Amino acid sequence: MSDPGEGIRSAGAAVLGAGPRTRPKSRAAALSIASNSTLIVLKLVAGVLTGSIAILTEAIHSSIDLIASVVAFVSVRKAGVPADREHPYGHAKVENLAAAFEGVLILVGAAVIAFESVRRLFVPAEVQLLWVGIAVIGFSGVANVAVSTFLARRAAATDSPALEGDAAHLRTDALTSFGVLAGLLLVEVTGIERIDPIVALLVAVAIVFSGLRLVSRSSRVLVDEALPAVELAGVREAVQGHGAEEIAGFHALRARRAGSDRYVDLHVQFRRGTSLERAHDLAHELTRDIRLRLSGADVLIHLEPEDAVRPDEWVGAGGSSTGASGRGVEASDPADAARRRGR
Repeated sequence: MSDPGEGIRSAGAAVLGAGPRTRPKSRAAALSIASNSTLIVLKLVAGVLTGSIAILTEAIHSSIDLIASVVAFVSVRKAGVPADREHPYGHAKVENLAAAFEGVLILVGAAVIAFESVRRLFVPAEVQLLWVGIAVIGFSGVANVAVSTFLARRAAATDSPALEGDAAHLRTDALTSFGVLAGLLLVEVTGIERIDPIVALLVAVAIVFSGLRLVSRSSRVLVDEALPAVELAGVREAVQGHGAEEIAGFHALRARRAGSDRYVDLHVQFRRGTSLERAHDLAHELTRDIRLRLSGADVLIHLEPEDAVRPDEWVGAGGSSTGASGRGVEASDPADAARRRGR
């Protein structure tokens, strides 16, 4: 029997290996690497033949995407390595680090594109063989739409921040490719070659916003931002679903993400007369129910008697408020609970 002072821990999510769980992620990342490698070669050839700065910036963008894809491939494999003595919570945050790095790469690429575009505005170059550039950029846009859609679906299915970041990279690349395509068509129709660097500059601006969004999302996880309210509500519903006969309440609920894993800890108060063995069994049932609601979360439950913390509010077994004297399930704020404990 576990020591109730230490809590009940369900570490199944943290100890899954790097086999079946990470294989779909690795395959998706490998597809992205192959796609980006092919597009880099095509864009470089087209950029040299046409002299288009917009196409060359697209080649730079794809090169950055390739680095991001390699980072994603490595990170999803590393994130699936089981927990060890030095990393008892596993390695899942490697994916968040990778996503943040990909966001930084996007910003670096935007800066390079913007610099070269401004230079070409003042030192224009002749654009030729536009049909080659139009064909290559059109193919690139379609390919990136297909691959980014696949990666986004795989990221959603596996809850992978690294693949989400890679998909964001390719979505941005697809949008910029279609922007460059429009610019090349305008140059072909109007003969105004300055349109080429102007389009490239607009592409850089679009890339900046994509990079900032990715860095922001990843950073929030790295600093242990709480899970969304809808997921915390799922934890509360799991406790309330056990009714008020044996469980008096809970408090100090905390939950966070690391990569595709979720970690939840809370203090559960049991009715007077509930044996330690029964409380232990109930804690395991709660752990199971929470994991079903939160995709196999790692759950830590601390057992307490019902009078350990004075409740702020009671919620009846049916979910409606019953007032301070009712018997039900408490859902108090963790900050308030910490103050009551004198922390």
